[in-house]
Amino acid sequence: MERVAGVYLSYPFCAQKCTYCNFASGVFPRELEREYLGALQAECERYAWEWRPETVYLGGGTPSALDPEDLAGLLGAIPGGAPWREATLEAAPGTVTRQKARAWRQCGINRVSLGVQSFVATEIGRTGRKHTAEIVRSEVEVLGEEGIANCNIDLIAGLAGQTLESWLKSLEWVERIGSAHVSVYMLEVDEDSRLGREILKGGARYGADDIPSEELTADLYEVAVERLAEMGIRRYEISNFARPGWESRHNLKYWRREPYTGFGADAHSFDGRLRWENAESPAEYVERFRRGDPARVASREADPAEERFFLGLRLTEGLRPDPEEWRRFEAPIARFIEQGLLRAESGGLRLTDRGVLLSNEVFQEFIQA
Repeated sequence: MERVAGVYLSYPFCAQKCTYCNFASGVFPRELEREYLGALQAECERYAWEWRPETVYLGGGTPSALDPEDLAGLLGAIPGGAPWREATLEAAPGTVTRQKARAWRQCGINRVSLGVQSFVATEIGRTGRKHTAEIVRSEVEVLGEEGIANCNIDLIAGLAGQTLESWLKSLEWVERIGSAHVSVYMLEVDEDSRLGREILKGGARYGADDIPSEELTADLYEVAVERLAEMGIRRYEISNFARPGWESRHNLKYWRREPYTGFGADAHSFDGRLRWENAESPAEYVERFRRGDPARVASREADPAEERFFLGLRLTEGLRPDPEEWRRFEAPIARFIEQGLLRAESGGLRLTDRGVLLSNEVFQEFIQA
C-alpha cells in the first residue's frame, strides 16, 4: 500500500474543560469513555484500508491521559504500524511522565503537541489549566530524553489579563525551552466556549472583563511573528511557526488538500474528492456504534478551486493559481492586491502581513466568488 495519506484519531475526553475551549470535547462519564475507546478502535479496524498512512495525529481532548495500553491498542488498529513518518500526540502539561513518554515512543509517537497556551501563572489559572512554566520545561526535557525531541508549544494571544510584557515572558520561555515548533492562536470569541459566552454577554467570569482589545491581540500576534523569527522559528502557516524541517507534516496535508481519514467523534475526512464528518458528540458516536450505524453523518463534494484558495493562502508560501483560477477569481484578487492584502509574484499568490491579520475577510470572498 502506498504511504501518502494521514490519519486523525479523536479523543475528546478531558479532566477539566478549559474556559477558552470551543471544541467538541469535555468531561464525560468514565463509562462513556470506555465504550468510546472500544467504538473508536472498532471503527479503525473495520475501515476499508487501501493505503498505508504516512502520518498519524491523536487530538482531543487530552489523549495524553490515555492509558498506554489503550493507546497501543488504538495505534495497533492502524495498518502498517510504526514507524510512521510523523505520529503526533496532543498533551496537556502536567500529564507527561517518563513512563508515559517511554510508552508513547515504543508505540510509534515521535511528536508531542503541548497545550501550554501561556507560561504566566495568572493567565494559566484563568484558563482552568494547572501547570507552571517549570512543569512545561521539565516535561519537554523528559520527552527529549525518551526520544521525542519533536515538540510543539501551543500559545494563545488574547487571554485574560495578557499584556505585552507578559506575552514577551511566554515567548522568552519558548526560547529557553528550545522548541522547534510553535503554534500561536488568537483567542476566538464565540458561543462555543464558556469564556466566549461570558464575553458576549458582558460578564466578568473567567476574566471576561479583562480580555485584551482586538488591536492589542493583533499586536501580540505580530510581536510573536517577529520574536519567533529572531529565534529561527519562522511562520509557515497563519498560526504555525517552525525551524526549517520541523513543520507539521500531518497538518500540512490539510492546507495542501492531501487525503486524510478521521476516526472518532467530530472527526473529518477528505479523500481528494469528498469531504465527510462523523457524529459530533461522544455520546452520539457511541450510540451509532451500538446500533450498528456508520459513524459518518454527512458528506459533500469538495470544490477544488475554492478550497485551494482559502486553504492554500493560509500557507506563507501561498499557492500558484492555474489560468482558470486566475479568471474565476480575477475580481477579488485584483481588489485585494490593490488593498495590500494579497501579493502576486512569479505566478504565485500569497497574503501580505496585513492580509494575514484580515485573512478571514479575504477567505470569505473566495468562498463566495
